[in-house]
Amino acid sequence: MEKGQIIDIKIEDMLDDGRAFGRYDGCAVFISGSAVPGDRVSAKVTKAKKTSAEASVTDILEPSENRIKAECPYFRECGGCSLQELSYDAQKKLKKEQVRAKLKRLGGLDDPKVNDMIGADTLKYYRNKAVFAVGPHGEVGFNKGKSHYVVDIEDCMLQTDAAMVCADALRVFLRRTGVSCIKQMTVKTAFGTGEVMVVLESENKEIRDIDELVGMFDAAVYSLSPAALEEGVAYETGEETLGADDFEPAVLYSLESVAVIHKGKCRIIAGKPTITEKVTRSDGKELSYEISPQSFYQVNPEQMPKLYDKAMEYAALTGKETLLDLYCGVGTIGIWMADKAEKVIGIESVKPAVIDANRNSVINNIINTRYICGKAEEELPGMMGLAKLWKWNEVNERVERKPEITIEHADVAVLDPPRAGCEEVLLEAVVKAAPDRIVYVSCDPGTLARDIKYLSANGYEFIECTPVDQFPWTSHIEVVAKIQRR
Repeated sequence: MEKGQIIDIKIEDMLDDGRAFGRYDGCAVFISGSAVPGDRVSAKVTKAKKTSAEASVTDILEPSENRIKAECPYFRECGGCSLQELSYDAQKKLKKEQVRAKLKRLGGLDDPKVNDMIGADTLKYYRNKAVFAVGPHGEVGFNKGKSHYVVDIEDCMLQTDAAMVCADALRVFLRRTGVSCIKQMTVKTAFGTGEVMVVLESENKEIRDIDELVGMFDAAVYSLSPAALEEGVAYETGEETLGADDFEPAVLYSLESVAVIHKGKCRIIAGKPTITEKVTRSDGKELSYEISPQSFYQVNPEQMPKLYDKAMEYAALTGKETLLDLYCGVGTIGIWMADKAEKVIGIESVKPAVIDANRNSVINNIINTRYICGKAEEELPGMMGLAKLWKWNEVNERVERKPEITIEHADVAVLDPPRAGCEEVLLEAVVKAAPDRIVYVSCDPGTLARDIKYLSANGYEFIECTPVDQFPWTSHIEVVAKIQRR
């Protein structure tokens, strides 16, 4: 192949970044543009090497039987929903095979057992967290794929109405006032209670006319309430009027908190420090979680119970176990399983999340949990006496500190790390803790496979895993794996 050559190629697969994949004359070809598995396309080669090439689609010659029309008007620009043109059943099969392929290629497993993906019942407006980028000219939306260009988004099929009216309010505010220090806005929506939190990331400690903006957020969220819709109250965005015909809210939304983050420090400027979410387990037990501006919480609250119920199934708790909840966030998994274990010990590096986790235990009347602030890869070895823990004293000297808890053995370890996976020092400490079972919740099958390879070489065996679709229409995959000590 040569650069500029037009090739006729059948699409075999899709990659995590949304590109398609096929083979031409024995070479691997990575294809950008509108292509899904099963398509036969015409593509122009943009880069050629000896054994691989890159190309871009110029025409769809024969569409796949799984091809559908993209619903989102921003599909070509926004880098979010790369699977918009693939049917939902095909999306689930594709993601399952991607998990299986990575476990084989990166995890060294010959024939890994990957169960069918647990699909979502709700395919739209499922996200409880929207992270909006802010552009230099008052754009409020999402970054175009592989760039810092902000696509101005007026509607998104994944976000809540509350998030979108807050985006409208911020857009009007920025263009009216000329304020340029706000670089990002996160809107968190609790599906179970309707409580809404807005978090602004600012280059300046003080935001000019912030009281006006808070009032605009409040008015925008109130415009979605049944009372406002019945009263005919409309929200003036400056460009159009939003009213009863524009929204059909499933819950009663209320703005409960507005926060500003500057140089990593967060302060509440209006309302409460947290919002509360309510979630129900498959056995009918209702749990409440308080969520603060900087804490992590699963973004799909309807799929979260399915994910955590599967994790609890893999944990196989009898009520006598010590459970390690590593990278615990606000304590969602540990609290989910607490009544099935003897005790739960959680570790999380984000201090506000640890405060939330301990508070969440209290509001759910749970007394057998303990959450510790620190990096799991440091705190766990310290708890087990495998490494020293350090702190800075009053004269800025590094001195040894004692662990808050000491343990010799854990029965079950739940790992829910960030996308980068687990530090090897943490995996080493987990191996030395010798839990009978490890439940690994991953948002990146590649790092999951890498960590399984380490565990497999150190006395553990991969049993099976189950993908759970937390992110319909996107290439992201959540998977929970069962790993057992030999």
